[in-house]
Amino acid sequence: MDRTEAQLKRRLNEDQELIYPDFEQMWGRIEQAGYASSKNSSRAGAGSAVRHRNWRKVTVIASFSVVLMAVPVYAAVQYDWGSLLNDRSGVEAALSQNLGQPLGQTITKDGVTLTLHTALSDENRTVILYSLDVGGDKGNVIWDVNGMSLKDANGNGNDMESNYQQWDETTKRYNGYFETDWSPDQETVKVSLTAKGIQSYSQQEVDLKLDTESPERQSFPVNQDGLESFSVQPFKQDNERLMLSTGTVFSDPEARKLASPQIMAYRDGQLVKKSQGSVMGKPGDNGEYTSLEYYKPADVPKDETTYKLSYTKLERNIDGPWTFDFELSKKQMAGATMKTALNLPLEAGDSLNTIEQMVVTPTQIRVTARSQDKFPQLPYVNYALEVNGQKLEGGLWYTGSKDPKQVTLRFERPADLEITKDTQITLVGKYKVTLHEDDKAPLELKNISSEKQTLIRQTGGYPVQWTYYLQGTDLYVETKSDDPNFGGVNQTYIRKGKDRLIGSIVTTNFRGEGKNHSIDKYKDFKGTEASIYMFYYTTNEPDKETRVQLQGQ
Repeated sequence: MDRTEAQLKRRLNEDQELIYPDFEQMWGRIEQAGYASSKNSSRAGAGSAVRHRNWRKVTVIASFSVVLMAVPVYAAVQYDWGSLLNDRSGVEAALSQNLGQPLGQTITKDGVTLTLHTALSDENRTVILYSLDVGGDKGNVIWDVNGMSLKDANGNGNDMESNYQQWDETTKRYNGYFETDWSPDQETVKVSLTAKGIQSYSQQEVDLKLDTESPERQSFPVNQDGLESFSVQPFKQDNERLMLSTGTVFSDPEARKLASPQIMAYRDGQLVKKSQGSVMGKPGDNGEYTSLEYYKPADVPKDETTYKLSYTKLERNIDGPWTFDFELSKKQMAGATMKTALNLPLEAGDSLNTIEQMVVTPTQIRVTARSQDKFPQLPYVNYALEVNGQKLEGGLWYTGSKDPKQVTLRFERPADLEITKDTQITLVGKYKVTLHEDDKAPLELKNISSEKQTLIRQTGGYPVQWTYYLQGTDLYVETKSDDPNFGGVNQTYIRKGKDRLIGSIVTTNFRGEGKNHSIDKYKDFKGTEASIYMFYYTTNEPDKETRVQLQGQ
């Protein structure tokens, strides 16, 4: 794979970065980022300003005319998808059983052909498999089907939709996968699958003379392809993590929608891998597009590393709509679906988190839970199902339901896994993160200046280091603990009489990663003293486990 495609796939097809155009709504769900969405789809409390830091028989009839009809059907279901379905074992299982519904619809515009091959629809989801033929080799660009959405005749659907495609060098075309949480209430229903357009992109780079040893924000003019300027502020977090906080100002709103600007580090001409996933798309103080990107300091020594601004440029756009009308059926799946109502606590003594339902289909197992917590979220980070001794890895999935207290756990169903109503199924949760709101006492910051000052304070039995300083006119407040079992301070605020000034979150820490270094910024701070409070903090129990038997003896 060439470097251009590798970089573009990082934005379009993979989960290395987490992209949040509607950041206010999506901030608390960053653990969910799994698939790049056609809609760029990846807790709030104590007032709306609080953000959480922590987004897989053909019957041969002796009639020649029937055989002629059956062959295309079989071929449509048995299309070679390459490695597209490697993490979709449930979809592969359904296809191997010929449970897919052949579609075989094609639209061609400007030499580009989009073909729908197969649909699978059950109680859990609807999947459409498609291919994109761009007329031969893709060259130095990557193509994307933009804005895919599935609706019935009445406009019903689900906003939790995603699609991605993967280049197949053998066939010289893209294999694509569309998924939505929506499935029809009836066995068959007329639907439309629509794509807003098909686009090709290239990756552009601009050299940056970036000094990562300086804590100051550094600005670089760009003035091309709709990007006006790019700025970077380095934060060296001990010797463990270099965080680069970036901001991009755009001169073209269309460029803002697709550019996804980010930093690339090169050492000896080779791309340096980031130490963890980036967080992209949070609006800055002045509306700029911001990101947080992370490197290990040892991987990017000052005299051996060069930096570039990398962004996506639109090369070609074939406007839609590209619309396919067909009848969607889940008849073949219906007979192999089991629904089980449950009313089980997530763990002994837990009155806040309840497991409500399990739905088993040929492609997937979903477990629905409900959280009555102030900040609805299941406390464990990692989840798996044990089914007759076989372990299925899965994870949390926020469904976009109007019910904010509902959480779903998804597990792909392997092809060789037989499940009956008597099969023993156990849900296993590991690595518990607990939220605490008990520390209400303020911390008094004295003699605030450009000099870094540090205080140690006990929080939840853990020593927490608070460091504060002015940088320019902005006040920075950093919190961290050497004990990884301290999950971190969520967000801080300063009381000034009856008013409350809420800190802007600079860092983002993910639940269960064992990092607790957090930074808040107070823009244009006035004064030399402040009483600072925290909304809440979290603690980690990496070895904590819960086991809930959902079915069987």
